[in-house]
Amino acid sequence: MERQSMEVVGKLGSTYGIRGWLRIYSSTEQTESIFDYQPWFLKIKGQWQPTELESWKHHNHELIVKLKNVDDRETAQALANVEIGVDLSVFPVLEEGDYYWHDLIGCQVVNLQGYAMGIVTEMMETGSNDVLVVRAGAKDAFGKQERLIPFLYEQVVKRVDLATKTIEVDWDAGF
Repeated sequence: MERQSMEVVGKLGSTYGIRGWLRIYSSTEQTESIFDYQPWFLKIKGQWQPTELESWKHHNHELIVKLKNVDDRETAQALANVEIGVDLSVFPVLEEGDYYWHDLIGCQVVNLQGYAMGIVTEMMETGSNDVLVVRAGAKDAFGKQERLIPFLYEQVVKRVDLATKTIEVDWDAGF
């Protein structure tokens, strides 16, 4: 069952103990928020497969999880490093000016002068604000390979058009 509307929210890590527990790595803003988004799907051999979370707990600054029907180390071992996804429909609708990172990745960034600055490849959290990591095209006139542009709505980011996957920014192409 291939699902197009899946968002990766984390991945399973190495096994913990002998009863089927696994370490988990969350890519949600607050680590524990990964548990707010259910049901989970695991990407096994390129296919998203539903799974049920039986339990989770903190252990030595890590999160560990127990999935239903994963009751021994061998079964758990087969799931190590498997991505965890959730259906996009479980995410709440956001206010104007708020965006999910997954919506911004892949967008073309253009400044007010019409210069194509590149494509958003990832988002970074700096504490004060989020930052767009923009990979420049091969023939960038300013010799840039990558630009870091603060995601400050209205100040820097003037318009986000998800229909055309375009972000318009007030940013000097030489930076």
